Amino acid sequence: MGAYIAQIEQAASQKLGVPVKIASLHFAVLPTPRANVKGLVVGNNEDIRVADVAAVLDVTTLFDDVRVVSRLDVDEPVLKQSALALLGAIAARQGESSGPAPVELRRIVVAGARIEMDGMNLPTMDADIALAAGGKLEKALLTGSEGKLSIDLVPKDAGYAAEIKAEKWTPPVGPRLVFDKLTANLEYAGSTLKFPQVEASLYRGSLIASGKLDWKKNWRLSGSIKTNGIELGDATRLFTRTVKVTGRITGNGKFSSTANTPGKFADAMMLDYKFSVTDGVLYGMDLVKAASLLIRQGMTGGETRFDELGGTLYTRGKQVEVRPVHIVSGLLAADGHVKVMPDKSLSGKIDADIKKGISLVTVPLVISGTMDSPMVLPTKAALAGGAAGTVLMGPLGTGLGVKAGSALDKLFGGGE
Repeated sequence: MGAYIAQIEQAASQKLGVPVKIASLHFAVLPTPRANVKGLVVGNNEDIRVADVAAVLDVTTLFDDVRVVSRLDVDEPVLKQSALALLGAIAARQGESSGPAPVELRRIVVAGARIEMDGMNLPTMDADIALAAGGKLEKALLTGSEGKLSIDLVPKDAGYAAEIKAEKWTPPVGPRLVFDKLTANLEYAGSTLKFPQVEASLYRGSLIASGKLDWKKNWRLSGSIKTNGIELGDATRLFTRTVKVTGRITGNGKFSSTANTPGKFADAMMLDYKFSVTDGVLYGMDLVKAASLLIRQGMTGGETRFDELGGTLYTRGKQVEVRPVHIVSGLLAADGHVKVMPDKSLSGKIDADIKKGISLVTVPLVISGTMDSPMVLPTKAALAGGAAGTVLMGPLGTGLGVKAGSALDKLFGGGE
C-alpha cells in the first residue's frame, strides 16, 4: 500500500502543482465502494490539512475511460491564510489543462471547515459543492455560525458570484455587532472581492454598504456606508464600559483600510462619516451646567440632553475626531470639535450658547479627561472675562465679560 500511496501523491502533486502528502489509505466495499484517506496535506507549508477524505466511486464507470467519483466527503479541513492564494493558483492551473481527466468529480461535501487567519476568529463552515463536466463549479452552498449564515455561490464570467444571507449574526472581525438580518451580493475574481450591495438591519435601524476587498499585495478594503435610525445606546456598549451617547443615528460616509492581514483592518481604518443623532443624551458631561457656573475646577459626570447632535466623524486607526460637532437642545446650542486619542484620552473645545432669560451667552468650554471620565470646564479667558465683567457690572456683566475674554483669546490665538 505504501508504494500505491507514493504513486497517488506524485500524480496529485503533478496535477495540482504543489506537494501532496497522505498519511494512510484504504479501500472499502460497504456501504458503497470508496477510498478512505486520512491525514491529507497540500502545499509547501501545509497550507491545507484534512483529517479524513472519503471518495465514493460510481461503480458503473469503473471500466470506462473516465471514471466518476460521485461524492467526495471532506471532514474537518483546516486552511491557512496562504491557502487562499494556493487555491486560486490551483484553479488557474486546472483551467489551463487540456484533454479529458481520467477521473471526474461530481459532488464535494465538506464538514467543519476552518480557515486560520491572523487576528480573526472565523466560524467553522460546511459546504455542498456541485461540479459539472470537466470539474467546473456548477453551484455551491456554504453554511456556518450554527445555521445563522448561508452563502450561495455560482460561476460568473472569469470568477464567481455569491449571495449571502445571515440572521442574528456577528462578523468575525471588528466590533461584535449583531446583525438582525443581512443580505449581500458579492463578486469574486482573482484576488479581488467586490460587494456592490450590502443591506442589513441592526439595533432598530438599517445599514447599506458597498465596496471592494483586494489582497494581491497587502489587504486593501474600501467602500461607502449609509446608516438610518440605528440606536446608539445599544451599539456603543460594544466600545465603552458605560453608555456615552443614546439616540438614533443617521448618516453616510466612506471608509478604507490597508493591512497585512484582515484582522488588522480596524487598527488602520480611515473613515469619513457625516452623521446626525436625534433625541438623545450625552452622558458623562453637563454642558449647560459647565457653561452656566463658570467654575475653575473641571466638572465630571452629569448628562446633556439634546434634540440633535451632528457632525463629521473622522477615524485614522485608533484616533477618532469629530469636527465640526453641533449640539442643539432647549437651552443650549454648541459648536466645536472633539478628539479621542488611541489611549482614549479626550481633547477638544466647544463654544456653548446658553440662553439666560432674554439674553444669549456664549461660553467656550475645554474638553479633557478620558472616554470613561470626561471633564469639561470654561477656558481660562472665559473665566477671567466673566469674573472681570461681574466685578465691574454685576451679574449683567458676566456674559459681556465672557464674550470679551473669548474675543481677546481668539485674537491672540489662545484656547485654554
